[in-house]
Amino acid sequence: MNKNILKVAIRNSAIYIKDSVVEFKPLTKPTTQLVANCAKLGFGFSEELLRAINTLSINKQKIILEYLNEIMGVEKNWTPLVKGWDEPTEEGLIDHLITYVANLIGSKDGVELPCGHIIPENTFPIERYNGCPFCGEPFEFDNNIFMGQNSKLKILKLWGDKELYRYFNSLLLSKTPLDATKKENLKLLTKELSLPKDIEVEMIETKMLLIESLIEAGREDEAGELFDRPNDIMRYLWYKHTGYTQIVQPKVINSRVAKNSVNYSIYIKDAKEKAYKESVEKLKLKYSRQECKMVAKWLNNLSAPVDECCENMHPKRSMWVRFIRALRLVEYSKKRGFTKLKLILDSFYNQKYTNWRGEVDRAKLSVEQDRYFYLLKQRPGEFARRLFSSMLWFGDKETIAEFEKIANKVPARLLVTLSMYANLYFDKNAQRSVKPLGSFSKKIGANSMIALYEESDLVRMRASVEELFFKEMTKRYQNEQIDKRKVYVDKTLSKIPLDIGDRAENIQDLPSIHVGERLKVEGDSIRLFMQWGVGLKAQHLDMDLSCRVVYKHRVEDCSYYNLRATGCKHSGDIQRIPHMIGTAEYIEIDINDLQRADAKYVVFTGNAYTSGSLEPNMSIGWMSSEHKMKISKKSGVAYDPSCVQHQIKVTKNIDKGLVFGVLDVANSEIIWLEMSFSGQRTDNLDLEVVETLIAKIDSKMSVGELLNLKINTQKLELTETKDEAEMIYDRDWVKSGGVAELLID
Repeated sequence: MNKNILKVAIRNSAIYIKDSVVEFKPLTKPTTQLVANCAKLGFGFSEELLRAINTLSINKQKIILEYLNEIMGVEKNWTPLVKGWDEPTEEGLIDHLITYVANLIGSKDGVELPCGHIIPENTFPIERYNGCPFCGEPFEFDNNIFMGQNSKLKILKLWGDKELYRYFNSLLLSKTPLDATKKENLKLLTKELSLPKDIEVEMIETKMLLIESLIEAGREDEAGELFDRPNDIMRYLWYKHTGYTQIVQPKVINSRVAKNSVNYSIYIKDAKEKAYKESVEKLKLKYSRQECKMVAKWLNNLSAPVDECCENMHPKRSMWVRFIRALRLVEYSKKRGFTKLKLILDSFYNQKYTNWRGEVDRAKLSVEQDRYFYLLKQRPGEFARRLFSSMLWFGDKETIAEFEKIANKVPARLLVTLSMYANLYFDKNAQRSVKPLGSFSKKIGANSMIALYEESDLVRMRASVEELFFKEMTKRYQNEQIDKRKVYVDKTLSKIPLDIGDRAENIQDLPSIHVGERLKVEGDSIRLFMQWGVGLKAQHLDMDLSCRVVYKHRVEDCSYYNLRATGCKHSGDIQRIPHMIGTAEYIEIDINDLQRADAKYVVFTGNAYTSGSLEPNMSIGWMSSEHKMKISKKSGVAYDPSCVQHQIKVTKNIDKGLVFGVLDVANSEIIWLEMSFSGQRTDNLDLEVVETLIAKIDSKMSVGELLNLKINTQKLELTETKDEAEMIYDRDWVKSGGVAELLID
């Protein structure tokens, strides 16, 4: 059984079994044992999958269980700092001050711990701790965790070759950028499966991953055929150098690394400057002769005209200068057979090309309406991105009329985006959430020109965008060939936002969900967890799990500096990780208490308190259960894999703080989102940015809404059950990439 394919399948609520034959025979004893062990982890099998697993050898069944144990962290250390932490230790600031003074003056009155600190009498109740309450270094560990407390299982289905290749193709043909999980899935599958012939990859970020697999296989010439413009080549080179599939400017990366080095509890002279210099050094470009020649050939073989190539390079001019030098492209341009490369470099350096964007901006500022729209209609995608601002500048009627002439050439994802965000954009009081490349989510106000318009004008603009979207998508659905007219639609699709705009940047090893999806809490409590440090030597590596409880007129934090808040209990602050096994923190959240206190929502956060960013491979998420979850009085361990509702594995290396969920207290629902922010503590988080992001997510069109437009346009027949349907639209269809079928270009 291939572990890479198993990993991808489980992320899609499935297990892949090649050439599986469903046999109706009694379950073997190993199969029965596997089912029982998986149930303790919170997983169950569909009947079809169970029959297929029953035909597997014991070794293959063992691989399935071992991997499920791995992703659920069964072998990790889940011991917190405090034993039975649901009961308060009553520690406070005065205890820390007394202990600090006692250790400063070298007092011998008290208990000396293995870390060397003296804990004076009548301060911390040290019998309640698994480590030092003063420095947060753990000494005692419990290998036991709870199992099977939640009776609700995550059901896995059977994948065969058909399902596997359908999913593989959906990744390659995706019409929206892939999130971090799908990117890794694509990389894993390209290692194991042969690439389909003559497949048209639309998204440039997807091409980067495909190009990487071709180059690793020694097929550089084939990889070169996938590049359309010079910036595609730069994007690939930058991706290989930094891990970003988008071109994040070096100054942005350097700035964030420098900010992450600042620790306001421990002053380190010139730490920020040192981190900045180290980042600059790390981003320096160095290439071998073989790599230089490969890139020179790619540029030389581009099909685009020289002027278009240079214009494409212009927005990243300063970066291209660095790449040209590092890749010795001037040297290669003088060699025989590199004529086009020579022309590109000559035109680029001497600026013998027209800057299309500059011409558009000049026409706009000069109010040359005819020329402005003439230029924009040459590039429909760019027209779509400038549509709202053009409506304010030249008038909505004139702009919409010109846009309709080329609307059939605009990608469907851009039309959907326009429809989703028109209400927010044309609102004088709205706060918008934006995320510059490589930076944090930010809050910005309305376009200043909106103040020039009456409310009736803005209402008309919103309506005109909605009508434009409806007319164009209706045309596309009317022209689509339909062979299945009886359809079943799962009602839950109305709660799944279209995967456009906001992308998860961390890995989901559990069955993945969309950013903005709402999950109903199972029971009356939530238990946040964070585990980090596995595989690392013992060191000071302080990661903090926190939450912010937001009321109408106040905010309350539950974190290392406030272990008890209304409805929230923290397991204690661990500042140093033990050798190789990692460590954990928890927060228990009581929804009933929060509802009685009239709390609006709770924001879940993780922060890197020490210098640097969040520790890679950190697991962070939450548990919920229909039944009360236990906390060990002996050790404080409170982890049960069967109760894990959602978790992510941190992979980005420049995030200082991360919002990983928001609890809607009144509705007892968790909105899953990812939002990075700057700062060592949860109180560095700007809650208005979170609110604007939630507003943005709430304004997004759901999968169900777009599906209803298709059904109504094509007059399809809705069925009550799946058995009656010729086509089934459910969560499995969404996960397999079926939404791309709705985005007709």
